[in-house]
Amino acid sequence: MKIYYPSDQNFTIAECVATVGFFDGVHAGHRFLIHEMISLAKLKKRPSVVFTFAVHPRKVLHSDFQPALLTTLDEKLVQLQTTGIDACVVLDFSVGMSKLTAYEFLKTILFDQYNVRTLLVGHDHRFGHNRAEGFADYLRYGAEMGLEIIQAKRYVTTEFNHISSSEVRLALQRGDIVNANKLLSYKYSFVGEVIDGFKVGRKIGFPTANVEPEDVEKLIPAIGVYAVEVNWNDKNYIGMMNIGIRPTMANGNKTSLEVNIFDFDENIYHEKLRISFVQKIREELKFNSIDELIEQLKRDKQTVLEVLG
Repeated sequence: MKIYYPSDQNFTIAECVATVGFFDGVHAGHRFLIHEMISLAKLKKRPSVVFTFAVHPRKVLHSDFQPALLTTLDEKLVQLQTTGIDACVVLDFSVGMSKLTAYEFLKTILFDQYNVRTLLVGHDHRFGHNRAEGFADYLRYGAEMGLEIIQAKRYVTTEFNHISSSEVRLALQRGDIVNANKLLSYKYSFVGEVIDGFKVGRKIGFPTANVEPEDVEKLIPAIGVYAVEVNWNDKNYIGMMNIGIRPTMANGNKTSLEVNIFDFDENIYHEKLRISFVQKIREELKFNSIDELIEQLKRDKQTVLEVLG
């Protein structure tokens, strides 16, 4: 997959088949749309191109908007590459771009600048200033300029009647990792740096790495205890992660992210870990004593080993 940015000099794209969207998460619904676009491109013997944006459009238009991203830009590009598209164009969304009408966006950017000749539009996707126009308008504009506009089918499964980035976020905010991963079609994850922590875990036989997310805009699942997979230094491990306020230790209201990596004894302070979530195993609890906490952690480890096989 080739990646193009508007800042790149002297690049051209051949007449192509494309689709446009923010594609946060590159979830199963996005993949259905992209695969439909790839099939169209093969039929027309033209390259398949996804147009996306480096920054969430709402953040550009509303400075106080805080995205709860499913994927950083780098993660999104990695996931897009797995779809098999020929190229991805990362557009710089701006206030100026937001003022373009649907016709202007189609004509000046997609048709004239990037040689799009067939555009597959998501079944409920709208674009252009204030998203004021709909598919019938896009169809009419396309006919005027020689741009074929096709509306994608709505994607549903036997389990899910609606698949969207919002649905994935809601599942993660409930701690429903199993369904979030089904909606995504891969395990939800984040990258974080190991920072100094409370150093209590090692004293009770469950040493933990305190992890600070690399991207503050990345959504972190609900408070609770999770079965996780951990990637460090290109090696994979399993473990359990607590997201919460550590009520047994009375550490206040600040949320911390601590992962206990099984069968692991390395100095990883200031190292980067990728944490992939598999399943929530319980809520965060307050225990009457450290001994009660230790016994629960032993049960948690056994549960995680059963979950992760």
